[in-house]
Amino acid sequence: MISTIKHIFSNECPKCNKGKVFKDKNFFFSIGFPKMNEYCSQCNFKFKKEPGYFFGAMFVSYALTVIEGLITYFIAHPFFDETFDLRIIPIICIVVISLCFFNIRLSRMIWIYIFKDYSA
Repeated sequence: MISTIKHIFSNECPKCNKGKVFKDKNFFFSIGFPKMNEYCSQCNFKFKKEPGYFFGAMFVSYALTVIEGLITYFIAHPFFDETFDLRIIPIICIVVISLCFFNIRLSRMIWIYIFKDYSA
């Protein structure tokens, strides 16, 4: 499990764990929509299976965004006097917007790893 998480954050192929899924050098701090390799450079594993394959990754991205928003709320909450202060909303929005490109990459990596062939 820990090695799978390490491979996801290292942008490595789910089959051989050597090739890169995204063309970008930096997985964490790239701005813009991610550019994916179509095949693994090492084992020729196809990342883009079919049109609409990454539709489910949107739900993973949504879950990541909700978790990030909740964590941000619980971290920022002690700094405000009221139970729910409206000044927390812009803070949550800034965090969520600043992490959106990272979420796209991470959700696609999670989606690829969910549907990799574990029998081999």
